[in-house]
Amino acid sequence: MEKLKVGILGATGMVGQRFVTLLAEHPWFQIEVLAASPRSAGKTYEEAVGGRWKMTVPMPQSVCAMVVRNVNDVEKIAADVDMVFSAVDMSKDEIRKIEEDFAKTETPVVSNNSAHRWTEDVPMVIPEINPEHFDIIASQKKRLGTRNGFIAVKPNCSIQAYTPALAAWKEYGPYEVVASTYQAISGAGKTFADWPEMNGNVIPFIGGEEEKSEKEPLKVFGHVEGGKIVPAKEPLITCQCVRIPVLNGHTASVFVKFREKPSKEELIAKLAAFRGYPQEKALPSAPKQFIQYCEEENRPQVALDVDYEGGMGVSIGRLRPDTIYDWKFIGLAHNTLRGAAGGAVLCAETLVSMGYIQKK
Repeated sequence: MEKLKVGILGATGMVGQRFVTLLAEHPWFQIEVLAASPRSAGKTYEEAVGGRWKMTVPMPQSVCAMVVRNVNDVEKIAADVDMVFSAVDMSKDEIRKIEEDFAKTETPVVSNNSAHRWTEDVPMVIPEINPEHFDIIASQKKRLGTRNGFIAVKPNCSIQAYTPALAAWKEYGPYEVVASTYQAISGAGKTFADWPEMNGNVIPFIGGEEEKSEKEPLKVFGHVEGGKIVPAKEPLITCQCVRIPVLNGHTASVFVKFREKPSKEELIAKLAAFRGYPQEKALPSAPKQFIQYCEEENRPQVALDVDYEGGMGVSIGRLRPDTIYDWKFIGLAHNTLRGAAGGAVLCAETLVSMGYIQKK
């Protein structure tokens, strides 16, 4: 297949950099445009990023000399690409506007940002769990007045550590969940070099994160009805979010009550068997085994498990009975791969496979 030409909006930031590393050698996508704020526009990508390259792998040679475009030149950028990935650093209102502006040029937008996650006709998708939510795109196009342009988003990075397990256990009726997430500093776009005060530190607050962690799984578990996505009513989730001195990887400690009473063996079997559209279609970024169960008592660990399936898989461990809830477990997901840019790339692959994104 001929590669689709893609643009990366917000290409100089941490998530934008992750998009660059994932797309530089992608079999379906070709980076055609790197766009960022006006202060970066006109510089080569290497100059614009300067000493702020935050990835552990080198900047791909193919993008070093690319000239960064002004992200506000919507029409000009749209004329050169088939779709865009959005990781812009703006206010929510500005993000909503610029993403809709791109969609109205008939350019599909796959966004890592949270601005449109609660727009009723914008699908928020973990491709293994709710790809059918892409059906809402038809309603969104009517609202926007487009034939091909639309916005799709992926959910918050921290919910990836526990929502896939709840999806795997859906038939047992999980109805009440307590989760605490222990979140890496890259989730704030930081490394230890530019956030030294996180060394040996824990910060028990991440702005807006607890609300996202409690509500976004319900939209993922919801259904399409009457031109909007109706969130599920269960499970009720309460969450605390803590920043810890880890570079990559969000860990979750989770307690669950079930309407049915599954055994440990049944729960583990459901995790191992859980697969979805990306696995069925063998999409390029899809983990072959979406969820692994770690038998060892001291797993999953960031140091050992964060890069499971190239950072696109989810690790679950320490599943055991609880004295107040039915079961408790530990989950781990890579926050900038599965949780951010990688999850958005997998959404885009799913949209291409389903026929929603095509060459212009």
